[in-house]
Amino acid sequence: MGLGRFGGGVDVAEFTCKAGAKVTVTDLASGDELSESVDKLKQFSEIDFHLGGHDKNDFSRSDIVIANPAVPLDNEYLSIAKESGAAVTSQIGIFFELCPALIIGITGANGKSTTTALTAHLLRAGTAQEDFKYRKVWLGGNIGNEPLLTTIDEVEGDDIVVLELSSFQVEQLAQIGKMPRTSLLTNLLPNHLDRYGTFEAYCASKEHVFRLQSLNERGPAVSIFNAEDKIGCEWFEKYKDDKGRVCTMFSADDVSEDIRSCFSLPGRANLSNLAAALTIARQYGVTEERIKEVLPKFRALPHRLELIAEHRGVKWYNDSKATTPESTMAALEAFEVPEILIAGGYDKNLPFDELGALIAQKCRAVILIGQTAKKIANAIERSSEDSMRIEFAESLESAVELANHLAVKGDVVVLSPACASYDMFDNFEHRGRQFVELVRKLLLAQ
Repeated sequence: MGLGRFGGGVDVAEFTCKAGAKVTVTDLASGDELSESVDKLKQFSEIDFHLGGHDKNDFSRSDIVIANPAVPLDNEYLSIAKESGAAVTSQIGIFFELCPALIIGITGANGKSTTTALTAHLLRAGTAQEDFKYRKVWLGGNIGNEPLLTTIDEVEGDDIVVLELSSFQVEQLAQIGKMPRTSLLTNLLPNHLDRYGTFEAYCASKEHVFRLQSLNERGPAVSIFNAEDKIGCEWFEKYKDDKGRVCTMFSADDVSEDIRSCFSLPGRANLSNLAAALTIARQYGVTEERIKEVLPKFRALPHRLELIAEHRGVKWYNDSKATTPESTMAALEAFEVPEILIAGGYDKNLPFDELGALIAQKCRAVILIGQTAKKIANAIERSSEDSMRIEFAESLESAVELANHLAVKGDVVVLSPACASYDMFDNFEHRGRQFVELVRKLLLAQ
């Protein structure tokens, strides 16, 4: 249920076909909208595609229903499946049931992807050490890497799997009572309020990752929190005295100068991501020498404060993954030079007051697009005594052209939307790719 455009549904469908199942793939989106995912599965003649809507009969007649993380647990079709006696599970649930390796899970509001990739990068450095106990490090999450289930047969008991976990996936794991042996929280800020309703409910969905950690298998559970995050500090106090659990904290302030000098990603938020990854790497025995050796080789992930062009003294950054106000604030804090911000998108019912104040303080101009354009503009105007330049654009293409017109030598232009992409794009990756293409096309023409 939910083929999706990120590959998770493709992974599940391929896995179940190879396991000998008769598979029905159903999605509210049409075949045209899902053509890229459908094309990847055309080799499997045993798949029936029921796209453009759901049929209750598909759920009442199935033995197993595997739900996409975006499907709420109280969805009416999942209820039909349960009432009909079907087992309801998920890609991440099946993976946890089958995976023989040590699993490290990284969750939070912001910084999950970079922290996950950084952690895997540093742990892989450890595999070159003679005293390192683990054979291979696997990476999973919303990062464009290999799928989980179709590679499960290659994972061995002395491997490590580093996973980025969304709140939706954590909820799915809570249904089977399994969580990573080592769990880390990057931070908690309001997000997905269109699904959860309140920040408290969103936090509760994340807390499962610590509350349900097993304290009695394969050594102690490891729980890691951000010393600069209010909720993280509260949870550290809550769990630190549990027997069978090791609790620790990280902070950007703890990263030494010699380690900082090896790290190229800008901004304090990235320094916090590094501190988190270092905490895990050291927990599992990666030496300082190996860390310093491999850290300079790490590059920003696509769509995450990614430098994509420099032309006539202006730097252009793609931060399309910034889907919350706080993640855009982190991007703005990363630079000490004048900034032109392109922001706006799908409305997740998040507040923009703090972002508006920082835009008024940090930006020379802002160009707003999408559903939230007026809301962000109003937040800026409430926070600024001066009339800073606020522009509106009907499309991302128009926003890029306007940013190019406004930019002068020494500026940075940053696409950091502070919002999801679904009002204008398939996903944040689609938005980021289009931004990169538009910028490069425009600059080549100059």
